Amino acid sequence: MATVHPTAIVDSRAELDTLVEIGAYSIIGPNVRIGARTKVGPHVVIGGDTTIGCDNTFFQFSSIGGAPQDKKYAGESTRLEIGDRNMVREFCTFNLGTAQDEGVTRIGDDNWILAYVHIAHDCRVGSNTIFSNNASLAGHVHIGDWVILSGFAAVHQFCKIGDHAFVGMNTSLTQDVPPFVLLSGNPAAAHGVNIEGLKRRGFTREQIGAIRTAYKMIYKSGLTLEQAKAALAEQAAAAPEAAAVLRLMGDFLGNATRGIVR
Repeated sequence: MATVHPTAIVDSRAELDTLVEIGAYSIIGPNVRIGARTKVGPHVVIGGDTTIGCDNTFFQFSSIGGAPQDKKYAGESTRLEIGDRNMVREFCTFNLGTAQDEGVTRIGDDNWILAYVHIAHDCRVGSNTIFSNNASLAGHVHIGDWVILSGFAAVHQFCKIGDHAFVGMNTSLTQDVPPFVLLSGNPAAAHGVNIEGLKRRGFTREQIGAIRTAYKMIYKSGLTLEQAKAALAEQAAAAPEAAAVLRLMGDFLGNATRGIVR
């Protein structure tokens, strides 16, 4: 049996692994599934059609799997999926998806999500991200792997942020952010490449050099996005050791839906 505090309320239809821990006064709804070694602290509410993986930790007062904050939502059957080894601090809110999208909000693995973070309906969050206090995602936002959102960063609905991007404190984002870019401000502005983060994650000197050259193509050369995309493809063909990261940037430009911050 899972370890459940006597004051917690766990619906008999919820599916809890035997190694799950549920803290005092927490409430677990009927359509919730929680994997092994996940710890739910006191005063946490987990509802909706929510699946949570293994080795997660939820601190007190979070609301997980609540109905979307969307006037169009009419009680449709939608979901929230959370992966493994995520740290979720106090007062976070993660919402279900909506029928206007794929009907699911997804959060990956190994994310560090600090207090008061809001992840709205239909968002997709990758793995190994850090969301600092009060970072907020509006609906339908896509966040890549290894992204860092500093405190009070706010992301407009339907925006995309590419892998390894760094968003500074109090930044207001209304357009897409390519991979590897460091930006901040309100309105947001690009300020170079997230070099320190790339070094910490083992990127080679050649890869970082290619990313810096690509950044200059996008932000300093006066090229249109289409021209920059073509230039990135040429650069990738000429630099096989950095081809993967250059293709990542080129593909992102091709899929940007709101234009990019620049």
